[in-house]
Amino acid sequence: MSVPRILSVTRAPLAGAVLGATLIASALTGLSPAYADHHHRAQKVDAPDAQTSVKAQDVIDLALKQVGISENSRGGGTKFHEWYMSSERAKETLRRDGGSVAGYRNAPWCAMFVSWVGDKLGARPTVGWDAYTVTHAEWFRDNNRWGGKPKRGAVVFFSWSGGKSIDSINHVGFVMKDNGDGTIKTVEGNTGSGQVQVRTRPKSQVVGYGYPEYATA
Repeated sequence: MSVPRILSVTRAPLAGAVLGATLIASALTGLSPAYADHHHRAQKVDAPDAQTSVKAQDVIDLALKQVGISENSRGGGTKFHEWYMSSERAKETLRRDGGSVAGYRNAPWCAMFVSWVGDKLGARPTVGWDAYTVTHAEWFRDNNRWGGKPKRGAVVFFSWSGGKSIDSINHVGFVMKDNGDGTIKTVEGNTGSGQVQVRTRPKSQVVGYGYPEYATA
């Protein structure tokens, strides 16, 4: 049975390139040929420079309220899974990637978490939504909201292998702060033991940052 393309693999530790690569290889096993193409252009379902009253702090605050939420023994079962499965975006990504809605039930969920936060705050047009980290990053890039500076509230995309291409991305979260020592403080879903957690990450694992257009006052 085919499953949606949702390679948001997140269990690697700070130096977990080997584990990350193993999990990605496992996730790819048995996918149809369509899933091997990682070069779909991002769908401009919204514009990330849309007007919003949401501030970066609002996003951080809501994300932090989810800390401790954990997946079940099958890797799913969170409210983020349930929300995505019921969303219009799930139908769109299934048309893009194939599979079935049920394929999202126990899928890696870091991108679903980021998308859920944006949607619940009414900031979906500027935060974006997807279950696939690569396409989410492409959406920011294709809308000229992509860069290399860790701004507060930015959507940060990681590659555990240290790769710098968007195709190498396998995890996503929100930036809380630049620690000024080569690391950033983040809040992420589907990390550690499958939870929402606050983490400290080396910038060497960052591919890039997506910049929502937050209100400043």
